[in-house]
Amino acid sequence: MRILLVEDDALLADGLARALRQSGYVVEVAGDGVSADRWLAAEAFDLTVLDLGLPGLDGSKVLQRLRERRQLTPVLVLSARQALEERVRVLDLGADDYVVKPVALAELEARVRALIRRGQTGPDPMIRLGRVELDTVGKRAWLDGRALELTAREWAALEFLAGRVNRIVTKEQIMQALYRWDEEITPNAIEKFVSRLRGKLEPAGITIRTVRGLGYYLEKPDAAA
Repeated sequence: MRILLVEDDALLADGLARALRQSGYVVEVAGDGVSADRWLAAEAFDLTVLDLGLPGLDGSKVLQRLRERRQLTPVLVLSARQALEERVRVLDLGADDYVVKPVALAELEARVRALIRRGQTGPDPMIRLGRVELDTVGKRAWLDGRALELTAREWAALEFLAGRVNRIVTKEQIMQALYRWDEEITPNAIEKFVSRLRGKLEPAGITIRTVRGLGYYLEKPDAAA
């Protein structure tokens, strides 16, 4: 899952980004409203955590532009502005949640999970693929009720592919979904952990197909030959 964190306080942004990355999210950080607006216009995110008091372009304007483009990216506003009128105004602009600083990290992460769950899987956080079940909130997978041992990258790739069953995704799309833009990664690395993931899914009859020159797709189990 990919999050855009928009926060001009570098120390706070670094701490939040570290915590979210440790929870398995891919986090990009924008330090001003103009950069955030450009990121959101050009890239796909599963959630935006948005401060309001930003240099260049106020966070409420970033939110307004996002909704004017009819983008449905969930937005969690994280702001020091406490006035009820301000919270109502921002929620009316299209924010999905509003949290007043300071906030406990555990509460923030719970709100992040809730918004991503709402935006990606509706009220049911489980994805079922034949004999495999994925918990998109707890970031766990089971085969016939037994836990599948997956690395963070393997889990993220499985979740990404499972949300796009029978649809081809390119290596570039996987790289974008699983890694930050400034991380060093090659297509060969994608091939290696997709290969490892294949081996772990084979006992469940789940196949990840390679489409030469295009990418991969996870074949729906009941459609497998």
